[in-house]
Order: sequence, then C-alpha cells, then structure tokens
Amino acid sequence: MKKNLFYISCLIFFIIPVLLMVIKSVTTPWRSGIALDWTLRGWEVVFQDSRVVESMWTTLLIALAVALINLLAGIPIAKALSHRSFPLKNTLEVILLLPLFLPIMAAAMGLHITMIRMGLANTWLGVTIVHLVPTIPYTIKVLKAGYDRIPQDMLNQGRMLKAGTWHAFRTIELPMLIPSIRSSIFLAVTISAGQYVLTAIIGGGSVLTMPIIYYPFLQSADDTVMAAFSIAFVMIPAAAIMIAEAAAMLVAGRSFLKRMSVL
Repeated sequence: MKKNLFYISCLIFFIIPVLLMVIKSVTTPWRSGIALDWTLRGWEVVFQDSRVVESMWTTLLIALAVALINLLAGIPIAKALSHRSFPLKNTLEVILLLPLFLPIMAAAMGLHITMIRMGLANTWLGVTIVHLVPTIPYTIKVLKAGYDRIPQDMLNQGRMLKAGTWHAFRTIELPMLIPSIRSSIFLAVTISAGQYVLTAIIGGGSVLTMPIIYYPFLQSADDTVMAAFSIAFVMIPAAAIMIAEAAAMLVAGRSFLKRMSVL
C-alpha cells in the first residue's frame, strides 16, 4: 500500500508536471482543443542568445566549486561535532547554523564591501565564496547526521589496524557517508544554482548565471520560451549533481562497490 502511494505521488507531483513542461517547450501556446502545433521555436530563442550558453557553463562550474568546498570544509567539521568532545560544542554548532537565519539581502550587502576591499567583487570566485554562506550550514548538519550513524568503535578499529588517516577515511568513513554526501551535494548545488540576490550583488552583473538572465526571459510572457528555458535551467544542477556524485563514488573506490554488491 505504501509503495503504491509512493508511485502515485511521484506520478502526480513529478512525472506528469515534467512531461507537461517538456511538451509545452516544443509546442505553441495551447488553445482550445487537443491538437498541438509542434515547434522548436522556444529552444531556438533560448540558445540564440549567446549569454545562455555562457551562463550555463558559469552556473555549472560555480555549483561544482561550491559543492566541493562544502565537502572539504563540512566533513572535518561534522566529524569533530559528532565524534569529539570539547567545551562549548553545542554553542559552536548553533553558531555554524546562524547564517540560515540571516536575511540574504543583509548578508549580501554586508559581504559586498568586504569583497570590494579584497578585489573579489564582480568575479566568479567572489560569487563562489558568497554562495558558501547559505550552503555550508546545511552541509554540516547533513554530514553530522551521517557521522552520528558511524559507531566510534568502527573508527577505533581502523586505528588499531594501523590504517592511515586517508586510508581509514576512504575505506571506512566515506562508503558509509555516501548517502549524506549525496544529500549535501544536492542541497549545495541546487541552492547555489538558484541564487539570484547574492549573485547579482556580488557578481555585479559581470558574472552571468542562469538566474541572472532568467528574468528577462520571464518578461517575454511566452509559454513556449519559458518552458524551454526552465528545462535548460533544471539540466544544470542535474548535471552538476551527477558529476559531483560520480567523483565521490570514484574516490570511494572498490570498497563502496564491494559493500553495495554485498547488500
């Protein structure tokens, strides 16, 4: 019963809307009747604008960079919060989550001055750094939950067998963290790819991402063009998630593949 409910929910809330969006992107605006006029005009309008291709690559690279930095910073912090005891640990965890409660506009305006002084304003590097503000707290929270599921005895066993830090991480921690890493990558990529305010203020219009050029297309009020652009928009975080997850699986290596085959 629960499985059937899940499939029905996926059909209603995901598959059907996606199919309707795809059909709308290759048809003229719908009128009365069921006959559809097929056309590629929407896709032609989108990709005739050279800024679209540029923004797609920029969005993809920034999202991948944000996901990578999130993992590099989030994994050691999450491990320390989960498997270490030190004074004010709970206070530190709350402080790390505070950016989630800070208004995006306030964070952008406050960081803009700092970015200008550091020479990072109007650069993709500055945009990448500012995208860490709304993403790293989620990554830390998700990865900490992943480390909470790893018994400390298992980590100690690796040390007893004289495993080095990297070898123990790659063969013990990383395979068990894959579900949490997958979730953190998804959150980091989707949040980064959808940022408009932070990118507009810190990028200053020089860094073109998909959200920056989305609104001019929105003003066209053309359903076909908007559907095509929306699908192209979705393809970017989807591609970034697949690339990042493939890299994580590659690092996990044979140990993860063996574990999956046993399961």
